[in-house]
Amino acid sequence: MADYPTVPELVAKGLNNNDGIACATKRNGEWVTTSASEFAKQATLFARGLYALGIRKGDRVGLHAESSTRWLIIDQAILSLGAVSVPIYTTQPGEQIHFILDDAGASLYIVSNESLYGNCPPSVRELPVLKHVIGIYGSFADLSYNDVIERGRVQDPLPPEELTGEDLATIIYTSGTTGRPKGVMLTHGNIGSNLTAVADRLPVEIPATMLSYLPLSHSFERAASLAYLLLRCPVWFVENTEEIKEDIATVKPAHMTTVPRLLEKVHAGLNQVAVSTPGAKGALLRWALRLAESHDPRRGRRGLKYLLAEKLVYSKIRDNFGGNLKAFTSGGAALAPNIQAFFNGIGIICGQGYGLTESSPAISYFTPSDIRLGSVGTAIQGVEVRIAEDGEILARGPNIMQGYYNLPEKTAETIDADGWLHTGDIGRMDEDGHLYITDRKKQLFKLSTGKYIAPTPIEMDLCNSSLVEQAVVIGPARKFCAALITVDPATVRSKVDDVTDPATDSRVRTMLQEVVDEVNRTRPIWEQVKKFAVIPAPFTIESGELTPTMKVKRRVVKERYRDQIEALYA
Repeated sequence: MADYPTVPELVAKGLNNNDGIACATKRNGEWVTTSASEFAKQATLFARGLYALGIRKGDRVGLHAESSTRWLIIDQAILSLGAVSVPIYTTQPGEQIHFILDDAGASLYIVSNESLYGNCPPSVRELPVLKHVIGIYGSFADLSYNDVIERGRVQDPLPPEELTGEDLATIIYTSGTTGRPKGVMLTHGNIGSNLTAVADRLPVEIPATMLSYLPLSHSFERAASLAYLLLRCPVWFVENTEEIKEDIATVKPAHMTTVPRLLEKVHAGLNQVAVSTPGAKGALLRWALRLAESHDPRRGRRGLKYLLAEKLVYSKIRDNFGGNLKAFTSGGAALAPNIQAFFNGIGIICGQGYGLTESSPAISYFTPSDIRLGSVGTAIQGVEVRIAEDGEILARGPNIMQGYYNLPEKTAETIDADGWLHTGDIGRMDEDGHLYITDRKKQLFKLSTGKYIAPTPIEMDLCNSSLVEQAVVIGPARKFCAALITVDPATVRSKVDDVTDPATDSRVRTMLQEVVDEVNRTRPIWEQVKKFAVIPAPFTIESGELTPTMKVKRRVVKERYRDQIEALYA
């Protein structure tokens, strides 16, 4: 591990070779850019300021903020001291914030603004190790971001810190769908090996402009942004995901990391427009969208039909993405093959990566010239992947975590004696080493008839409809599969007037039954959804039904809607 570069070394390499913009952040509707030289200067001053406050190698520092240029500057300052960065999601509930800071033994708690700090329980101030609270924006805390910078200006240059790949860089508390968060310990070598391997596969020519809307607290987006800095690619952080369409038009990015839900919404929205457009124009649009959905990236977009669709439809769709978007990298959950085909079909490279926080995060990544629908790519450099007898994906390499902080028994359950990380995902590999994820091991269930069910593919098919916002397939120890479904309000409004309660409206149920029937049509009888219940409001992070990375907490959902489930099987 000592042979791999540290994170500050990699970032410094990129910044030193960049004479332009490093990052830009949108705040209060305005974009503020930061040059590479200014980024490096502020990171140095903030590190000196932290040193003046007593932060030394090995100390833990909590970082609780929205994605921004300052988030990355602070993270680099912490890491350059040899201290340990502990990111916290902005959506984390108060009791979990207290738990993370206490469990990690944080010396400092750096929080974005007064509103976010207000979500934190007062008991945090009583933690025995915590020295100061630092506010990034505003003067509500012991010190502000600018106060730390000013302390750095009067602090003598720091003695060089001997950092190696073996040193701990970060503890990332996994959001988890059950139980308390677990602190994943990653070294500089874990992250450094991952960054260099993934950077080699970035699907655009560099340097190129990148747009970021996912939280930096998540290892996926953090690793992507660090790779962008290494490759001299300016990264622009959005303020509000509701404005992402306008931001894409303004920034004109070449690449974005995303989760499948954004791609699903775009796909469903375009299909909704196609269905509602009358005459020859609507027929042309529907034909072009179906053509894109049937596209195989390995064959290329050749032939007269693609030339016609490109000129009349696809080029106009791409213009809505700023006209410069070359590629999406999708991660965090499975992406339906027809949606992946669709984006490649309209001329935007769309591939998948796969990994876990425990693997820093990437295990596999797609190759732009060899995209296979449904695959999450091949193992990145230095990483081994194999499929266990029960179908579980195992990974081994320099990216695998050191373990769960303060949880040796959990660590031993996850990493075996030979160093293989047991991912908890079920998958397969083709003859060329392309990896396919079929489901989570813990999500597979068996009907009372003895048939095993993988719920995720069924849920993905249901969510292909613009009408369906979310779907959870249920049925362990029952005779048949059923589903809990939430609907997309905008689609409902476009189809039906005066809907007060979608859960009970017969018209909504009729439309959903058509969706369910279409999904069932291609499935064996034991995988067919026989009954469904409509949940009146979408699952959210705030309600506790989704993790900060938008994964459904199945246990919470099943408990909360127990009565509806029992009614389905009555």
